[in-house]
Amino acid sequence: MTEIVFYDTLRQGLWIAVITSTPILAVALVAGLVVGLFQALTSVQEMTLTFVPKLIAIVGVFWMTMGFMTDTLTSYFTTEIVPLIAGG
Repeated sequence: MTEIVFYDTLRQGLWIAVITSTPILAVALVAGLVVGLFQALTSVQEMTLTFVPKLIAIVGVFWMTMGFMTDTLTSYFTTEIVPLIAGG
């Protein structure tokens, strides 16, 4: 394996990681901003108020995008990684 192939595979793997994690991170950001705004407006400083809605939102988005994540990772491994391991 040459350096070019190694770095290209690494770049593609990092891009796949960014694409698959973007929906969850975006929802966590939006949920955190909404809860933070709610806390600032109502002066309610409960620790579970920040944790529970964000956790529910993350689990919901993960459940909805699980198929997309699985398909993306599976196609990456079958088209890029497995041929490299097999020597093709």
